[in-house]
Amino acid sequence: MKKKRIVSGMRPTGKLHLGHLHGALLNWKKLQEEFDCFYFIADWHALTSEYAHPDIIGESTYEIVIDWMSMGLDPERSTFFVQSDLVEHAELHLIFSMITPLPWLERNPTYKEQLQELSQKNVSTYGFLGYPVLQAADILMYKANGVPVGEDQAPHVELTREIARRFNHLYGPVFPEPDTLLTPTSKLLGLDRRKMSKSYGNSILLSEADDEIDRKVSRMITDPQRARKDDPGDPDVCNVFSFHEIYTDADTVKRIDGECRAAEIGCVACKKLMAENLKKGLAPIKEKRKELEADMARVRDIVADGNARARAIAKETMNEVRRAIKIVN
Repeated sequence: MKKKRIVSGMRPTGKLHLGHLHGALLNWKKLQEEFDCFYFIADWHALTSEYAHPDIIGESTYEIVIDWMSMGLDPERSTFFVQSDLVEHAELHLIFSMITPLPWLERNPTYKEQLQELSQKNVSTYGFLGYPVLQAADILMYKANGVPVGEDQAPHVELTREIARRFNHLYGPVFPEPDTLLTPTSKLLGLDRRKMSKSYGNSILLSEADDEIDRKVSRMITDPQRARKDDPGDPDVCNVFSFHEIYTDADTVKRIDGECRAAEIGCVACKKLMAENLKKGLAPIKEKRKELEADMARVRDIVADGNARARAIAKETMNEVRRAIKIVN
């Protein structure tokens, strides 16, 4: 039986961090067991915010692919490709931009939120406003049945469905309407209890050196109401405890919960224990990363093979689109 297809991508703006791992990648790994997965490097998308400093985009492309494979994404079961290597995405984006009403883009809640989040950058551009149209082209190019996203990206998938409906109404049934596959929300926040993000400078990288993990964990915000070691703490509001729940064994987690509430363990000791367990948890990922970094030719071959697989489908889709809109080369 033919597997259903999903498509998702990541912007290459630096190495990946724990927020990516628990907010998307572990779910992607699970999905490749069930679906025909297409995972891509969204470098054109990265230009919407990094257009003034594009060097990071090229530098990050293979770093991200290495991160993907280091944590268990399998290029034998999933197709990895680079968005800008397939010009068909740009063509379909252009065609969709001709039929997408401007109010659809202006009402997008993610657009308004990111304008505020990226206030230090001038992102009041046509490309930033039209980001979801390019995203629709990325998804519909492969006639995806579903798109794994967090809740914040769900409006983009709904817009993709609307664009598919509008295209099909105008030109005939070409595109399926993809389902939104909500990714479980990660419990892990950044060092400062905000969303983990490179732009906030509050992230822990998957490839972080051990001494840097120690340094970053030492400055994590814990229970804000616990001013002294002999004050009882509340693990339910402690960011460090959220990490313990993932990287520390269950018996120890239960012990820490009790000791924190009884003021029998201080935040410094708690952080040190968590840092040790976090380092152990990331060790296999970092070991695999070293292997891949030592064989970059293999990594480049994997991306080239994925590009070829994706391009074959993209060419087929664009031939169908051109016939539908009566523009045939």
